[in-house]
Amino acid sequence: MSAPPDLPDVVARAFAVSRRAGYVSFCRNETGRLLATLAATRSGTMAEFGTGCGVGTAWLRSGVRDDATRIVTAELDPRLAGAASEIFVDDGQVEVLAADWSTLLDKGPFSLLFLDSGEPTEVGVDAVADLVEAGGIVVLDDFTPCEVWPPISYGRVDTLREQWLTDPRFTTVEVMVASDASTLIATRR
Repeated sequence: MSAPPDLPDVVARAFAVSRRAGYVSFCRNETGRLLATLAATRSGTMAEFGTGCGVGTAWLRSGVRDDATRIVTAELDPRLAGAASEIFVDDGQVEVLAADWSTLLDKGPFSLLFLDSGEPTEVGVDAVADLVEAGGIVVLDDFTPCEVWPPISYGRVDTLREQWLTDPRFTTVEVMVASDASTLIATRR
């Protein structure tokens, strides 16, 4: 698991930290490039729920355009949060918390919020809708592309995906980032 040579430095550092920590569950490069692109359109405060070793955070950071933008990220596992903190130790624009995602409730509203669809369902649309500013973006990754309605995953209706795609507070689209992976991008109305 080595990082391709064309990655931004901060992302390459995140891969190295993940490798040392033995952590292999992280944001795919295809999703990461999407995060960097979206982060380049944002200012204010961005957030991530479920840091892991900081690869997704690093992708967000690689897209930030100005010194006023901040990223706050929460990881429940203190060992992983500590590893992610190594990447951003000298970066005043990124704050890594060893905490549950709910500790970020008072740090918004967020201009961009990155969620892992594998997180518990309490991080669904109702839990985060009011955390995103008007015009703000929510990105959820780790979906398997689906061409039917309602969306099916592992032989069941994918209720999380269905909720995001039908919630009137958001305009949401599913985007394939690879042949076996899709991401939801939701904009707060």
